[in-house]
Amino acid sequence: MSESTVWRPPSPFFCDMTWGAGGSTSDLTLELSGNIQKYVGLDVMMHLTCTNMPVEKVTEGLEGAKERGIRNILALRGDPPAGQEWQKCEGGFAHASDLVKFVRESYGDYFSIGVAGYPEGHPAGLLEGKLTYEQEMEFLKEKIDLGADFIITQMFYDVDLFLKFVKDCRACGINVPILPGILPIQNYAGFKRMTGFCKTHVPDYVAEALEPIKEDDASVKRYGIKLAVQMCRRILESGLVPGIHFYSLNLEKSVMAILNELGLVAQHEAIRSLPWRPATLDKRRSEDVRPIFWANRPKSYLDRTAEWDEFPNGRWGDSRSPAYGDLSDYHLMGTGFNTPEARSSYAESIGEVNTISDINDVFVRFCKGELTRLPWVESETLANETRMILGPLMWLNQNGLWTINSQPRVNGAPSSDHTFGWGGPGGFVYQKAYVEFFVNPQTVDALFEAAKNHPSLTIYAVTRNAKEVRCNERRPRTNAVTWGVFPNREIVQPTVVDPVSFLAWRDEAFDLWGTFWANLYPEGSKSRGLLNEVRDTYSLVNIVDNDFVSGDIFKIFGSVIKAL
Repeated sequence: MSESTVWRPPSPFFCDMTWGAGGSTSDLTLELSGNIQKYVGLDVMMHLTCTNMPVEKVTEGLEGAKERGIRNILALRGDPPAGQEWQKCEGGFAHASDLVKFVRESYGDYFSIGVAGYPEGHPAGLLEGKLTYEQEMEFLKEKIDLGADFIITQMFYDVDLFLKFVKDCRACGINVPILPGILPIQNYAGFKRMTGFCKTHVPDYVAEALEPIKEDDASVKRYGIKLAVQMCRRILESGLVPGIHFYSLNLEKSVMAILNELGLVAQHEAIRSLPWRPATLDKRRSEDVRPIFWANRPKSYLDRTAEWDEFPNGRWGDSRSPAYGDLSDYHLMGTGFNTPEARSSYAESIGEVNTISDINDVFVRFCKGELTRLPWVESETLANETRMILGPLMWLNQNGLWTINSQPRVNGAPSSDHTFGWGGPGGFVYQKAYVEFFVNPQTVDALFEAAKNHPSLTIYAVTRNAKEVRCNERRPRTNAVTWGVFPNREIVQPTVVDPVSFLAWRDEAFDLWGTFWANLYPEGSKSRGLLNEVRDTYSLVNIVDNDFVSGDIFKIFGSVIKAL
């Protein structure tokens, strides 16, 4: 998932997922497409080919897409598997137009359907002398008339030919959006292979520019970026297209460089719709409230709430009693730690933990960036807002208060702020300071005693087996800790502290000590014994400072740590 995750900053409309020839990678395509929509929050356009595919296999792919909330299909005839000739299988489809017709008749308007366009002619049609340009335009119009919603073109390097193609489409009554397919040149050998396979016309000036640098991959890549920027500028300035479709081929750095040169990546303004990454699954599209506890483990939250019929919209609600899914080894081990090799490598990076000071050191090393992961954190990098309070957090960890989640207070930052902003232009965002940590029972008692002199603080604490949450408030209730005020909208409060959800999170947070961390070490070892003891005896605490104007959430810790 790492490569798809990088696409969040430029906020693309969608990302593509290819379909193996003859459905050879259908299961993987469906799994990856669903995971991108669920975890990365990007709409997916899933390719679907009909080569060597009986109608039952096509239906299976479409049903799988629908089950995963995928709403966009690129309908293609496709290429045959390696070493085979193209053929229409019994009960299958002969052309992409047949596939478009089948999808539209079978699923109505559920799917948005894209089709391929060939500005220079189809490699197996016009370019082989089997069809005229006019015939290919007629076939393209047929796909649109049968229900296709947009066109994505084959790669090209001649902008004049593309612009002529768009104008010709409009002249023959094709009025759907047309997205140009841009393939940045990464290296000379790959460029020659792709242009040869696709029979792509290469303008003389491109060939002449590449010839003297063809043995220098870095120079070829730089030229590829420069050429793509020039092409995109001209295409966008024509006003004939709504955007650009990049063929990244899992090599995103050139595409990101092109977008930066074009000024299409926000450098100083926030583009997040919410403080957390929304899923693009249909039933979650209106979701705009989550408990803060899973801020660093969003994949686990999505899995544990996957069976909910409805998701909070507008307010979490004090009376809500959500039923979180059961924990599994998948939730507890987390992405990237599901193999013995990965767990062994992680154990080696942590080292043995035979004393409380050793555990202190692990958390401090994470804060310093010397350790890439903690069991309670899915990301390998600290959030920018966390870095703003990194000093106090390191101090807490050095003194045995092991922090796993936090945010600083914010009083009316512009919604365009690069660190704190979210929600769209013209708004202001607010945060109550929050910190969550594990700590020994003596410190918990001291914190509740000291809280009597800090009335702006709300403290929750719970042990592994406690039936109720301990709180310094008489009636614990849902507490909004992040909210925003925007033009012509109600106040949005996307992050809350909720006592019921805290108990569900408690189960996961404590189990991570054993299932994830302690089990890295041999049974009977001192490290495993200490970590299990911490799991069984320590408390999980969260503190909210309700004074978001001038509060200091860390002030209470000074007297507590000094007295212990």
